[in-house]
Amino acid sequence: MPYMYILECADSSFYTGSTKDLPGRLWQHQNGLGANHTQKRLPVKLVYAEYFDHVADAFYREKQVQGWNRRKKIALMESNWDRLHILAECQNDSHYKNAGFDSDSASSGQVAQPANKPELGED
Repeated sequence: MPYMYILECADSSFYTGSTKDLPGRLWQHQNGLGANHTQKRLPVKLVYAEYFDHVADAFYREKQVQGWNRRKKIALMESNWDRLHILAECQNDSHYKNAGFDSDSASSGQVAQPANKPELGED
């Protein structure tokens, strides 16, 4: 039974992994036989797991979640889908440029306007 899982380590860091044997893999982590990250941060606690039908899907999900920041992982663990969606949005200026918006107005906190259109109230 393939799983993607997240462990919370003794230093409050998260470790994301995948396995076909979740109880066995947890035992390995807890006994210092898991990944280098968890070996140095014992004890660990399972805080999240997702079941998959195929090992490849669990591995893909592991790699996806490993790239996430802490806030996004916490939103996943809390099943806070609204927050997860917000955190998934691009937060840099290139997002606005690539979406056709002017980054100057976006970075100043103003409502973004289409890049080649006049500001509201202008002719």
